[in-house]
Order: sequence, then C-alpha cells, then structure tokens
Amino acid sequence: MHTVLTIAGLDPSGGAGVLADIKTIAAFGCFGAAAITSLTSQNTLGVYAAYHQSPEILRQQIVPVLKDYEVAAVKIGMLPTKELIDLVAAIIEEFSLKNIVLDPVLRSSSGFLLLEDDANQALCERLLPITDLVTPNLAEVEMLLGVRPNSADEMSVAAQQLSQQLSTSVLVKGGHLADEATDVLFDGQQTHFYSAQRIVSRHTHGTGCTLSSAIAAQLARGMKLPEAISQAKIYVTEAIKNAPGIGHGAGPMNHFYRYAPN
Repeated sequence: MHTVLTIAGLDPSGGAGVLADIKTIAAFGCFGAAAITSLTSQNTLGVYAAYHQSPEILRQQIVPVLKDYEVAAVKIGMLPTKELIDLVAAIIEEFSLKNIVLDPVLRSSSGFLLLEDDANQALCERLLPITDLVTPNLAEVEMLLGVRPNSADEMSVAAQQLSQQLSTSVLVKGGHLADEATDVLFDGQQTHFYSAQRIVSRHTHGTGCTLSSAIAAQLARGMKLPEAISQAKIYVTEAIKNAPGIGHGAGPMNHFYRYAPN
C-alpha cells in the first residue's frame, strides 16, 4: 500500500481540507497521513476564522512521518503564511520528496482570504517551482497571472504561461466556466483537455482538495500524470453526482460512493 501525505488545513465539517484528502486517498487504495497547517472554523455556509499553526508545530507533524514512512506522493493545500511555505519547501528539498501536487488555496469560495499578503510571492518563487503539478482554479489563475481565463482556449494559454513562469506542470480547472466543466493541463510539452458534463448541484464543497488528492494518489500508484488527472476528474464527477445531500450551503461530496451500501 502506497503512502500519501497531505499537508493542508482542517475543515471540521469534513468536506474539504485534510479530511476530504484522507477520504480521497483511502478511496484510491492508498494510506493517508496528514499534517495540519491551519485550524479553520467553517461549515457548508462559509469560513468564519482560521488559526494558523507555527512552522515548528508543522515541522513536528511532518518530519516524524517522513522518517518512519516511505511517502510516495504529497498533496499540499492551504499554506497561509510565508513562514509555512518556506518550511514546506525546505522539507521537500531535505527529504527529496516526489510526486508533489499543490492546490493553491488562496481564497475560500465564500470569499474568506486564506493566504496572507506576503505569502503569494514566496509561494510562486520558493515552493511552486519544486512541485510536480499545481492545480489553480480560474480565480486563482487570476490572482497568479492578473488575468482570468473565460474559455478553454484562454485556459490553455494561461496554463502554458504559468508553467513557464513557475517551472512546473499546470492544471487550470474550469469548473466555473459557463458551459462544460473543462480542465486544461500543460505538462511542459503538451496540452491536454479534460471535459465533463456540467452537473447542476450545490454539493461541490472541497472539489479542489479532492481532485488534487486523487491525482496525488494515482501518481503514488505509478500512473502517468495525464491519465492520473483523467481518472481523478471522473472520480470527482461521480462523487458530486452521489453527494449525501447534507448541509445548508455548498454541501460535501460522497468520497466513498463506490462503496455505498445497496
């Protein structure tokens, strides 16, 4: 069984963050380990507060795991401060970690800022260039590039620009496009398009966390990046279709839809 480490925030409602990551990793047959970067106060209606961990506390969570387990992939989510970004980058280099998938959690869907002002530069300059894949949505692309794509063709251009700028593969997620839910990968050489029928549902809490964790799990199992993304997108689509229907806002998906009792 391959081990996947997630480094992300805690969503107590279970729809996003490390709890969503662990469920996803388990659904793909991998063993999940986790380190928490920030304790958030949130539910399906919004994010109300965030209590960030210190670099020392985060290091004390991660290093013992790395010294004990052979970690096959790492998913990185919410890293709210420059100090935490610098720490995670140093650990990746210290332990020569591989299959690094980073979901740049910059702002919650309800508008709560999850990245401090001085952290964005550190993210782009220190951490993203040593990852294997970064997975921004359209709003995050706008924060990183200054321009928001409005079509699959514009997403393709943005993916190539970000890939060249950040020296990593980039998957631009188009879940907020008006027509099909199309994602675009530029892997440094080729552009890949992933389209799925748009599902009209309010149960989309944690889709970014889940997609990136699914990709990391498939990379840990030895799958190539384009196919890992394809399988992860199918998984997220089905998890939304089979959502449990809980919560009064943007409800969670069903990460274990494959194992639901008849």
